[in-house]
Amino acid sequence: MTPIAQEAASTSEWIENLTFDELSIGQSGQLVRKLKPSDIEAFAAVSGDVNPAHLNADYANASMFHGLIAHGMWGGALISALLGTQFPGPGTIYLEQVLHFSKPVRIGDTLTVLATVSAKDAEKNRIELDCQVLNQRGERVLHGLARVIAPTQKVRLPRMHAPQIGLFDPLARFRELLALGDGLPPVRCAVVHPCDADSLKGVLDATRHGVIEPLLVGPEFRLRAIAEEIGMDLQGITMIPAAHSHDAAEQAVALAVQGQVQSLIKGSLSTGELIHAVQASAAMRTGRLLSHVYRFDVPLYAKPLLITDTVLNMRPDLEQKADILRNAIQCAHAVGLEVPRVAVLSAVEIVNPAVASSIDAAALCKMAERGQITGCLIDGPLTFDDAISIQATHLRQIDSAVAGQADVLLSPDFESGNMLARQLQTFGGATASGVVLGARVPIALSSRSEGPKARVASAVLAQLVAHRMS
Repeated sequence: MTPIAQEAASTSEWIENLTFDELSIGQSGQLVRKLKPSDIEAFAAVSGDVNPAHLNADYANASMFHGLIAHGMWGGALISALLGTQFPGPGTIYLEQVLHFSKPVRIGDTLTVLATVSAKDAEKNRIELDCQVLNQRGERVLHGLARVIAPTQKVRLPRMHAPQIGLFDPLARFRELLALGDGLPPVRCAVVHPCDADSLKGVLDATRHGVIEPLLVGPEFRLRAIAEEIGMDLQGITMIPAAHSHDAAEQAVALAVQGQVQSLIKGSLSTGELIHAVQASAAMRTGRLLSHVYRFDVPLYAKPLLITDTVLNMRPDLEQKADILRNAIQCAHAVGLEVPRVAVLSAVEIVNPAVASSIDAAALCKMAERGQITGCLIDGPLTFDDAISIQATHLRQIDSAVAGQADVLLSPDFESGNMLARQLQTFGGATASGVVLGARVPIALSSRSEGPKARVASAVLAQLVAHRMS
């Protein structure tokens, strides 16, 4: 079989070997593979080789290689893949592999793996193969000699599809969010009643990252006791005494009205308590409905996903949904999405008079078409899988610039949105941050059950929105 024919066989739905008797000296097989960042990550995950030359761009750029490179044995694994699946194929037993590494392999390189029979031992059914790996410029990056026992029985089996490795690094996603604020000055913010360890630690971490300049509004003795308990220093941080959480909320709102702070951060008080204080102040109103936007990093989705409103508005009508959508678009712009793709969710993907959310979705799309809602691409009604799965859109033959690649999901109501958000966190392993928009200043709002990192992430969202509003 010629190398080209052998390569074509590798893409079929069947896997077929070449027996010892079918192999001749000079005969070759080949495999072609392009290196992607996910290949490096998967190899590191499986092997445990986390050498920074492969994973840390800053380190790699300063090294002799001037950039990230593949693990050397990734090329060796490609040789193994060729021998085990195609040439000779199933039944091959590895005896020895000698490898010589000539050039680094970089992301985007296309490698051609060649194996050529150089010797045969009929007595033991052994063959030697000259192995070479060439990049797209024809440069040899790897070569060596393989000794194997060739199969003696013909095998033709359905091709097994490799399992998908879902690689998700929450810390890397967190750093990407922090990087959105690079170059921006910290925002001065009132932190409302941060009277538990997670709230206070989140605030101090956000301060250390240069995200905020905090004013802690709460009972000073409790704040100092918690700081001592978690081993953190409050030196240099302004504290504004408040008798209790109600008082802290009212004082924080007053600071925002007076222009002394650019954002608020919810501490350990309830969401309702803080939002009530905000809504009670006429000077905090902007004429737009208050609504919450979640930002999720989901392991099985390639980009951040904004979901609204899962916290504040129980059963929004059409006018309220339009405001909720405008707030979400404002948040999307703040995090760098100049033309976010918005999916208006429903239980169906066609307008059905019996499903009220589908009618609202159609109306919102018409409002966008008439310029009443701007700054986005919008489509609906769409089911959840229509919104985030390209495969679902193909199966249902949905022609849409939004379906399968949404940035923003507009929930029909509080209940469905809240359940979706909690499922993403508990079953989907998503990490979350959140912000309330529609008031005079953004409000970083995390659940009391979320840890310090989520609170830092929420503070970043508020920082980005605040600078966009200024």
